[in-house]
Amino acid sequence: MTAKALATPAAARRKSGLLSRLTDPRVYCSLLALSLLLIIPVAIDSPFIVHVFVTICVFAALSTAWNIVGGYAGQLSLGHMVFYGIGGYTTALLIQHFSLSPWIGMWAGAALSVLVGIGIGYPCFRLRGPFFSLATIAFLEVVRLLAIHFHGVTGGAAGLIVPLKLGWQWMIFREKINYLYIAFGLLLFAMAVSWAIRNSKLGFYLTAVREREDAALAAGVSNTRVKLKAVMISAGLTSLVGSFHAMYITFLEPATMFSLATSIEIAMFSLIGGLGTVAGPLLGTVLVVPLAELARGWLGASANGLHGFVYGTVLVLITLTLPGGLAGTFGPWVVRWIDRLPGGGTRREEYEAPEARPITGTPGEPILTAENLVMKFGGLTATDNVSITLHRGEILGIIGPNGAGKTTIFNQISGFLKPTSGSISVVGPDGATRTPVSADEFARLGVGRTFQIVQPFGKLTVLENIMVGAFMRHAKVDDARAAALRVARLVGLEDIKDVEARNLPIGGLKRLEVARTLATEPSILLLDEVMAGQSQSDTQRMVQLIRTIRDSGVTVIAIEHNMQAIMSLSDRIVVVDSGRVIAQGDPQEVVKDRRVIEAYLGEDFVHAQGI
Repeated sequence: MTAKALATPAAARRKSGLLSRLTDPRVYCSLLALSLLLIIPVAIDSPFIVHVFVTICVFAALSTAWNIVGGYAGQLSLGHMVFYGIGGYTTALLIQHFSLSPWIGMWAGAALSVLVGIGIGYPCFRLRGPFFSLATIAFLEVVRLLAIHFHGVTGGAAGLIVPLKLGWQWMIFREKINYLYIAFGLLLFAMAVSWAIRNSKLGFYLTAVREREDAALAAGVSNTRVKLKAVMISAGLTSLVGSFHAMYITFLEPATMFSLATSIEIAMFSLIGGLGTVAGPLLGTVLVVPLAELARGWLGASANGLHGFVYGTVLVLITLTLPGGLAGTFGPWVVRWIDRLPGGGTRREEYEAPEARPITGTPGEPILTAENLVMKFGGLTATDNVSITLHRGEILGIIGPNGAGKTTIFNQISGFLKPTSGSISVVGPDGATRTPVSADEFARLGVGRTFQIVQPFGKLTVLENIMVGAFMRHAKVDDARAAALRVARLVGLEDIKDVEARNLPIGGLKRLEVARTLATEPSILLLDEVMAGQSQSDTQRMVQLIRTIRDSGVTVIAIEHNMQAIMSLSDRIVVVDSGRVIAQGDPQEVVKDRRVIEAYLGEDFVHAQGI
């Protein structure tokens, strides 16, 4: 910050920041649009219309809560109503047995839902694809059957009636408009939490996990931990809405409170509106729920089940024509239009980049030691007693024929594969030697890596990709953005920092992956064929970049098939063949080794180099 800003009283700076936010067209347009959910039903003054808008707020809040897990983290939970039901039953039972106000009971239900969310999420997050979705459905069905079985507590299949105590203390009213105020407040709260997550370190981490779990691990993200955080927040919000809705409908039965159909509906609203967006769940709900509710209101009993037909029709049309959903497709266009409104010319100023973590240590000392690494896949031995010592400040090249085991070595010394036998020790930033066991532990100890097949977070911009790496050392979003800008300048990506990563050519993707890894401020950088598939100019740029990285104090290990580049870069070379180290030492000496020539280089290389 500037000296003038530092001299300004904190209260004045906060006031100024609040005013600038309120004059931002994105903020005042959003508040104006949300206020219509109150203005329209109050203006029409119809109990049925109020009911429709209460339903919109409830389902939009439920879908917003689901989107934190299903949209941000990419975990397709189809049993999310388990938290809704727990919230509703907990609040109703506390009223019935202890005369405890629902304003207090709903928080007890949320706390219980969070615990249940951890119990469900921790084992289920080990599953992939449809198996995770099926597991969440199974948990929902189990809880529903338990609610039926313990009829002495829950009322069983006959249901449970909420004690009808009127007033704000009991959240039960004669005038429906009061329910709308509470439902609208819950929706605002859910959307505020969703917005805060999306624009925080956790939001970036969740998106990274959704896009590429391996790349997220390499950036120091503990995948299970961030997904558990998402499910805890989502479960708590869902439970709060379930508690309120129980007070609204005043009658609870397992088939309704733990409904698979409703779980699918709230997921569908997010899909229609736009997965992983803040506004998407609300847009999907506003589009679909009024159509179904109005049809049922107009047609009465003859429209039984019509809401399912409406939902299905809209879902098919959206997925076929707008696969990104409403917000994903039209959102960028709307934002550009809004930014032209008064107050839209000023955007966030760039912050001064924080200092990079200093790399300490004595040049030439061992910084990573791999001893007798054996990696077996069934009957195949991928690495056979491989021992490598990396010295601080050097560039170590690893060469060998395809299938020799080079990438398997990389996967072991970066934590992505646990060796069948052998050990790996790393000197951490504090100078202590440790034996990490997981990929995110290796990353936090300063071992950064790229991948042979690039793994960008495709739906994030170039700068946001680099920020994911920067969050390891800089917890604040502004600090991470500034650090990411510094790295983007270093690797030549500043001019395209706002381009989505999926739109980059291969050369840009390779540099982006190096940049994301550099943003973690590693002591050791593992480069897996970063020059493969690049043009000659891109290769020369990468060679110069690697030299610059080494000169900054980072120790480099590079797997490469471009012999001209690796020979000019490396201080030492290790040659691997059939999972074994067959030679290592000075590059000029290694290439003269007869075993290396026969296994990898070939006689043509020997003649061309005049060896």
